[in-house]
Amino acid sequence: MAGLSDGEGEGFADDQVPVRARPTDPANIPRVEDKIGLIIQESFESFIEGYIEPPKPSAQPTSSAVTTDKYYVAQIHGMRTYQLSTFYVDYKHLESWHNGALAIGIMESYYRFLPFLTAALHNMIAKYEPQYFREHRQPTASSQQHTSSGGASNLGSASQSEMSSKTANQQTDKLFSIAFYHLPLVSRVRSLRARNIGQLLSISGTVTRTSEVRPELALATFACEACHSVVPDVEQTFRYTEPTQCPNATCLNRTAWRLDIRQSTFVDWQKVRVQENSSEIPTGSMPRTMDIILRGEMVDRAKAGEKCIFTGALIVVPDVSQLGLPGLKRVAVRDDRGADAGGSGVSGLKALGVRDLTYRLAFLACMVSSDTASIGASGEAQIVDVVGSMTGTANMETAETVKELQDAVLASYTQEEIKDLRAMVHSDYIYGRLVQSLAPMVYGHDIVKKGILLQLLSGVSKSTPEGMQLRGDINICVVGDPSTSKSQFLKYVCNFAPRAVYTSGKASSAAGLTAAVVKDEETGEFTIEAGALMLADNGVCCIDEFDKMDIADQVAIHEAMEQQTISIAKAGIQATLNARTSILAAANPVGGRYNRKTTLRANINMSAPIMSRFDLFFVILDECNENVDRHLAEHIVGIHQNRDAAVTPEFSTEQLQRYIRFARTFRPEFTEEAKEVLVQRYKDLRADDAQGGVGRNSYRITVRQLESMIRLSEAIAKANCVEDITPGFVNEAYNLLRQSIISVEHDDVEVEDEEVEGEESGVVEDGETLRRAASAAAGEDEVMAEDGEREVSAAPSAVQKQTVSYDKYIGIVNMLVARVAEDETSGSGEGVDGDALVQWYLEQKEEELLSEDDYNTEMALAKKVLRKMVKDNILMAIRGQGMADGDDAGESSSAQAAQIVYVLHPNCAVEEY
Repeated sequence: MAGLSDGEGEGFADDQVPVRARPTDPANIPRVEDKIGLIIQESFESFIEGYIEPPKPSAQPTSSAVTTDKYYVAQIHGMRTYQLSTFYVDYKHLESWHNGALAIGIMESYYRFLPFLTAALHNMIAKYEPQYFREHRQPTASSQQHTSSGGASNLGSASQSEMSSKTANQQTDKLFSIAFYHLPLVSRVRSLRARNIGQLLSISGTVTRTSEVRPELALATFACEACHSVVPDVEQTFRYTEPTQCPNATCLNRTAWRLDIRQSTFVDWQKVRVQENSSEIPTGSMPRTMDIILRGEMVDRAKAGEKCIFTGALIVVPDVSQLGLPGLKRVAVRDDRGADAGGSGVSGLKALGVRDLTYRLAFLACMVSSDTASIGASGEAQIVDVVGSMTGTANMETAETVKELQDAVLASYTQEEIKDLRAMVHSDYIYGRLVQSLAPMVYGHDIVKKGILLQLLSGVSKSTPEGMQLRGDINICVVGDPSTSKSQFLKYVCNFAPRAVYTSGKASSAAGLTAAVVKDEETGEFTIEAGALMLADNGVCCIDEFDKMDIADQVAIHEAMEQQTISIAKAGIQATLNARTSILAAANPVGGRYNRKTTLRANINMSAPIMSRFDLFFVILDECNENVDRHLAEHIVGIHQNRDAAVTPEFSTEQLQRYIRFARTFRPEFTEEAKEVLVQRYKDLRADDAQGGVGRNSYRITVRQLESMIRLSEAIAKANCVEDITPGFVNEAYNLLRQSIISVEHDDVEVEDEEVEGEESGVVEDGETLRRAASAAAGEDEVMAEDGEREVSAAPSAVQKQTVSYDKYIGIVNMLVARVAEDETSGSGEGVDGDALVQWYLEQKEEELLSEDDYNTEMALAKKVLRKMVKDNILMAIRGQGMADGDDAGESSSAQAAQIVYVLHPNCAVEEY
């Protein structure tokens, strides 16, 4: 028959009709083999056994040279030592092996060759670590293991019996898997197409949501309900897969199966939602998302908010969310109504064509790695030691002491990077040099750069025995005129910090900043969608246009800024989520430009509670200065002309990132001297706040500002990589805080005799104005009035104007108001005599007056300030039984002047002074 079919190839003779009968000997049916797959398997085995790591140019010993010169054989030994199940393969090594033929084959048909690669790994582990391999069941252990040597069958049966005894109730057996990394091309989520299905790819994106880790059935053991035969190790393929037929020849059961959970193997499973990076979104498009499936040791490697690179295969899965929607599904239906008149009629676009849209793309990842561009480590350094890279992040999270934390950080650096870091730590004036290297494209603004550097370093978070958390993160608000590079600072921090989220105030809602409760389309349960503050956990959240944010949305971040948690109670979910983030906010003044004559509170649209939660306020003013403008213009033109060559910072961005990452591991503590200085500085701030005068400070000094000084001092100590906080660090923190708090500037105050000028010029005024003018002139003696009368009538512009600084003016006002208020509360309550008030003021200033001229000048100034206070409705001048009469103003004498008494004006609020 074979010869006939080979010869004719088209048909059969009459007596040779093929019979579709059950084969008589089912044990000898030849298996269909993938010849190319077997070639790939042999080639991969030889790669594992034969690859030798090339020596590094730095003359450091290779990572595998300690045990053997074979790179991947040493890794197999390491898998047993650390009880790992994932085998890491560097794709660059594959490319250099035999001209890259194996690498191209794996990349083009990864999903097809994956079982053969796994089988090759099993053979290698069974060869070099047989004991470790026998302890864990594998889906191909009985069929593809030990087929080469003569005594293989006995060894295989022994291993099977040993396995069955060891894993009777062990459901977490390790399934060995292969993880590829360092692929040459990293694709975007948007660029994935149907032709990429099954290929080995790397995609990058930002993780937005992670599911909980669940057990997934990987290898199932079934028992036949009819004859109780056991079918072990049925591999599951994306759905619940039962055996096709019972192996018992007399049973032939195909449907009645019972899963034996005790003998089945489960692996960890997690689904991650990834959104494409913000820099990759085309104009006018919405960001696209993709579900990524992680298994085994890869679960919990990607955290929400991180930029990660996922390596694996693109697969097609049923779109469960589409299946649950109401309405008819798009399926191919034969139209049998062709004979009827009219046919099916006009159906419109909805029913046009056959569109089965119930499938979507998903990504089956075998490797997760952080995006190296964000952590300051080179690509080589990220996976210097495969085992170390996997356990490094866990060590950093669980490290208790500073030494353990520093060792975990240094483990991820190469020798050259550690040497460079050591040179930076031991150099002089490192704090100032770090500030100069930060944001080099922005000209000047050293004070703001200091604050941002300290924010990136942060203070030390503490926890009290009662469980109260004291935050260590520093919050900064930058207020300034337009075009003063506020947004540039925010964008720089977003690109610099490993975890940073950028958002704008007007476009952000309270739920978008904190957390939103959404309905999961697959399970139908309510889940929490992380907002910007949660995604920036242990990082920086940059909020631009902070003043444009609605008040209701600002209230939502009160809790996150101080307690560093977000509490949710809605849709049946009660949760307290961590938001240990620093907030860097930028705001414009209310009128567009900063008004220097009013306070910071009046300039920005913020409530007092949220202002006290900011550690530092920076006010950037756009002042005209010929020298500064010329340098700034040269700097900007140089950047446009020379690009990166225009600025040459001392430290590169990568060096800064490595240094800050290392410096954050320190936990400095206060010395006794620093503690005393800190208490004194806080008392100075409080005293200045109490006596500062009319809204002198931008906001009230509270205990939060004391904690701000503590955090800033700790951050300065971290910048210098020292364990003790000295008084110098406290003074630097005090200066920073003082510059940010007392940033209100006032114009000088002019005190003059305007009313006298108006009256003597013969201007006809109403009675109220005359009365005020008389009150103002009441404290003046006759000689001055006569001189003024003659001079004014001759030349009105000759009136003497005296300018006094705002600080001095407010100081005199405060003292005079306090004296009058004291008389009202504890004295006679009938007011203070004018001359007595001036004399009392001069007595208070006695130590500062050095000569008689100083005495006369100060007395004249005090009288003028008194007149201005009456004019500004701070004091009232009273003569005899009532207010000073305007008719007596011209003929006032020294005797009458002595009768003038001053009382507080009813509209004067004493607590403001």
